[in-house]
Amino acid sequence: MLTEQGETYAGILGIGAYRPKRLVPNAEIVDAIDSSDEWIQQRSGIKTRRFADDSETVVAMSVAASRDALAAAGVDPRQVDCVILATVSHLLQTPSAATAVAHELGTDQAAAFDISAACAGFCHAVALGADLVRGGSARHVLVIGVERLSDITSPTDRGTAFIFADGAGAAVIGPSDTPAIGPVVWGSDGEPKQYDLIRQREDWRDVLVADEPVMPHLTMQGNEVFRWASFSMAKVALQALDRAGVTVDELDCFVPHQANNRITDAMARAMKLPPHVRIARDIVDSGNTSAASIPLALERMIRDGEAKSGDVALLIAFGAGLSYAAQVVTIP
Repeated sequence: MLTEQGETYAGILGIGAYRPKRLVPNAEIVDAIDSSDEWIQQRSGIKTRRFADDSETVVAMSVAASRDALAAAGVDPRQVDCVILATVSHLLQTPSAATAVAHELGTDQAAAFDISAACAGFCHAVALGADLVRGGSARHVLVIGVERLSDITSPTDRGTAFIFADGAGAAVIGPSDTPAIGPVVWGSDGEPKQYDLIRQREDWRDVLVADEPVMPHLTMQGNEVFRWASFSMAKVALQALDRAGVTVDELDCFVPHQANNRITDAMARAMKLPPHVRIARDIVDSGNTSAASIPLALERMIRDGEAKSGDVALLIAFGAGLSYAAQVVTIP
């Protein structure tokens, strides 16, 4: 029987990020949705977000974030064996954005594919990357979370216009001397009433035959999502800690999907996180960037000194589907 010997352990070797140049304060959002800066901050914690311009495509932002991650990891693009790109806002059904990114970076024809797990996409990609390294299918895997949600968000939708934003984050996953990516706890709840809580409003087939075609937009039932995420996801987070053999007292950083500061607060309370655990709050300046939110938040914590090399961090993300994933990682 032929066998492939993989690495005993896998870890994140480097993190990179790209934030679009255009900063959009709440003041630019409020008139179209009959709201106020105060209301937006109370509901979500968001003060500003970033929107991409025409040059800041899904591929371009991914390449920029990936170059930073590769430099931080000390890995040459030609050492990358696989590129996994998580997004819901690459508007070409095919080919995948990942293949273009792999080429632009100068990989040696790395395997490349996109995944669609909405806001949980990056954590799904981390799990897949770690398994590829341990299984022997790849030695270095580049995982990317990237979104241009401004393309598919209606500026007049009071439930979403102030929330979603753009950006990209990337991580290099490779061999580790110690266990540095814990077992993933993931799942989905596609039961009809859950499946529709966050979704693309229009079917492309309906758009194509409409008298006045419009870009399909995201919709979200915010109150229902808040209740589901605030309480159900705390249980998933604790399961991920348990599977990694880590207690809340041993945790240094908590990096949840940057969906809403009130959801983050509710999860922290339900988990009984000790005061010393540092919590990512990138949403305040970056908004909800879906698949990009975890790597963007993690990169900011590292850059600001809130997360140090060797720290133990819990990642958890959740979103449309409803899909979710969580794992414990060691900060590179």
